[in-house]
Amino acid sequence: METRVRGKVSLPSEAPSYSVPDACTVVIFGASGDLTARKLIPALYALGAQGLLPRYFSIVGVARRDLGQDGFRREMRKAVEQFSRLGPIRSEVWDPLAEAIHYLAASFDDPEGYVKLRDLLARIDQTVGTSGDRLFYLATPPTAYAGIGRLLGEAGLASPGGEGWTRIIIEKPFGRDLESARGLNRQVLEVFREDQVYRIDHYLGKETVQNILAFRFGNSIFEPLWDRRYVDHVQITVAEDLGVAGRGGYYDSSGALRDMVQNHLLQLLSLVAMEPPASFEAEAIRDEKVKLLHAIRPTPRQTVAERTFRGQYTKGIVGERTVVGYREEAGVRPESTTETYVALKLTIENWRWAGVPFYLRTGKALPKRITEVTIQFREPPLLLFEHGAHAGHQGPDDLEPNRLSLRIQPDEGIALRIGLKPPGERISLVPVLMDFSYREGFGGESPEAYERLLLDCMRGDSTLFIRGDEVEAAWVPVTSILEGWQGLDVKALESYPAGTWGPQSAEAFIRRDGRQWARF
Repeated sequence: METRVRGKVSLPSEAPSYSVPDACTVVIFGASGDLTARKLIPALYALGAQGLLPRYFSIVGVARRDLGQDGFRREMRKAVEQFSRLGPIRSEVWDPLAEAIHYLAASFDDPEGYVKLRDLLARIDQTVGTSGDRLFYLATPPTAYAGIGRLLGEAGLASPGGEGWTRIIIEKPFGRDLESARGLNRQVLEVFREDQVYRIDHYLGKETVQNILAFRFGNSIFEPLWDRRYVDHVQITVAEDLGVAGRGGYYDSSGALRDMVQNHLLQLLSLVAMEPPASFEAEAIRDEKVKLLHAIRPTPRQTVAERTFRGQYTKGIVGERTVVGYREEAGVRPESTTETYVALKLTIENWRWAGVPFYLRTGKALPKRITEVTIQFREPPLLLFEHGAHAGHQGPDDLEPNRLSLRIQPDEGIALRIGLKPPGERISLVPVLMDFSYREGFGGESPEAYERLLLDCMRGDSTLFIRGDEVEAAWVPVTSILEGWQGLDVKALESYPAGTWGPQSAEAFIRRDGRQWARF
């Protein structure tokens, strides 16, 4: 039995607010796609509702479909009505935003379209007063990134005009392996400077991810314990309850390792394990993340079977939904050996973390959607207490270790599991969970990640974006695994029914080290 203690906080009478960016135009390539409708326009609407959009501001959607300006505005209104976190649409917020929306039908590989875009942006600068400040968002397939960047450069749109600025946001995946990531970096940097490029990982926009740094370096209680002397191991879990959700064609060429580990999970690992930065400036933080990623030991080919585990989901029930097997999903090859579940054991070769294993796992069609980092501390050197207050709990062997859990989603928060003596004569320990929820503690709902990231890019703050050398450093350990898998029998891919926590052998994967996966 576990006792739960909820935490609350008292906020200052005047909570800090973000500064409003300078005038600018946001150009979205792939404006008719799912990302624009589900995330980008609802995020800009939410920023407008909070008074965080510039006074002089425009949006230009670029896509192949011939929607027309009015048609695009109607579609974006429907998107806000369906996907905004703010409830029913408010005309006083939507109407001025809709007036700022423009649309250009053009193919991404047509140079003439970029000439039309250049002329449209010039007219917007004159009529709206956006001063040549431009943000290009590539909400497109990755195969289009290099071509769009090159054609922006040829049209004279990659360099700021006058005193204005130009920035470009590039979505993941950034490459398929180390070699392709290096190639894409070279292509992008032939046109843009590194300080103009904002490689986005939406996980870094989540409040709890940002609070990892504040929690570690702002509280002297925990930072002295944050090393190999006190930490037994670290787990990072990213579980998804959906299947490939209509993305079978993309996912079958990617898999869980490329789709989730190389970016989301390694970003979380770098924040949890990095050294303290000299300051909270963007480059200082990113320097430390790169150092940490370089310290991850690549997995040797001869040990890849011991240090990694793969699975693929079959038909099953998730909640009340029936999920078809992965190979029955649209766009997936019937004989596919692409992994939808992966577990890894990584080690970091530096002074702080030598000998501490980091276990990473992610999968699709699992029982629930959750992202959590679990830091398990070492047991006391002498176990003096019995565990539990009831008969049948004899001896210290069942004593649960102290665990610190950082919940990224869906219920963002931080929990600490400790052992305390219950009332009564008997000297024993029972687990108590000291649980802080951001929703309950701070009140209200946290902003969507894209709200923070779009705002930061407009403000020129690159702290939560990924630098080019950071992308390449993250691909090094992942590429070593991909190369090791090439020599393994495809039978090593174990199936699991949708709605379970992965293949049964995944438990054995961690238990052979005398450990077990965190339970949710």
